[in-house]
Amino acid sequence: MFEIIKANTNFNFTNKFTLTSILSVIVVVASLAGVFTKMQYGVDFRGGAEIQVKFTEHVPLNDLRKDMSKAGFKGLTAQSIGEESANEYLLKVAASEEKLNQVTQKATESLNSLYASKGIEIRKVDIVGPKAGAQLRISGFQAMLWALIAIMIYIGLRFDFKYSPGAIVALFHDVSIILGVFAFTGTEFTLQTVAALLAVIGYSVNDTVIVYDRVREHEARFIGRPLSEHINNAVNETLSRTFLTSGTTLFVSMTMLFFGGLAIRDFFLAISLGVIIGTYSSIFVAAPVTLLFDRMKAEKNETNETVNA
Repeated sequence: MFEIIKANTNFNFTNKFTLTSILSVIVVVASLAGVFTKMQYGVDFRGGAEIQVKFTEHVPLNDLRKDMSKAGFKGLTAQSIGEESANEYLLKVAASEEKLNQVTQKATESLNSLYASKGIEIRKVDIVGPKAGAQLRISGFQAMLWALIAIMIYIGLRFDFKYSPGAIVALFHDVSIILGVFAFTGTEFTLQTVAALLAVIGYSVNDTVIVYDRVREHEARFIGRPLSEHINNAVNETLSRTFLTSGTTLFVSMTMLFFGGLAIRDFFLAISLGVIIGTYSSIFVAAPVTLLFDRMKAEKNETNETVNA
């Protein structure tokens, strides 16, 4: 098997856990602050109109955005549908509940007026009310919460419940930082983002399970050794596999991010961030939390034995 890191490497990862834990806490707290104060939700989650249009003549996507922005539609998003040659686009216009119908009508009238010479055809108009948007936002976060709970149960049954907190904290860490990046960069949180985060949760937990599985093997083979030694050995042994898997996945997701077009840019931004952060958290978040819970359990058992004696 091709290895970019030799099999006999022996990095002492556990010695870095204090520093990386502090760093992770700072970044997660900053990310959560950004999520609660700066996050921009897309039309799907805050209400507005979705207008699907098709032109008989070519209309550049950037021109469509600029023209609608000049017409007074701030925060409008537009993306192409299908092949570029199809000249079909989906526009999303934000609006409050009171002005929803008014804004929708004004948007369709502006499109018809601006592109009458381009053979415009308004194929569909969908309205998402603010209440429906808020409900979608709650449902999106609930979907991620249920995914985390299901993973915690799986890890507990598959390995041991001492591993579950580490996996959950690592996933929470990953999702929080991705959302933080979205918030601070002004990238809209949309249904695409929810789908990407669910994919990241699945990818990240897979990386964590690989390390946990190797730790469990070491615990069975070398009984009596401290868990920190098992973790160090397990991470070192899986390091080559981790870099190869994450590297190839990141290469594909970055390619799609830069060359896949605006329609899927945000999705692959979340995926690319998730691959990088998930690889880090499998080693420097999940493992330290497991180590912490193991030490707490050992101290509790020691206290109970002292009391019983």
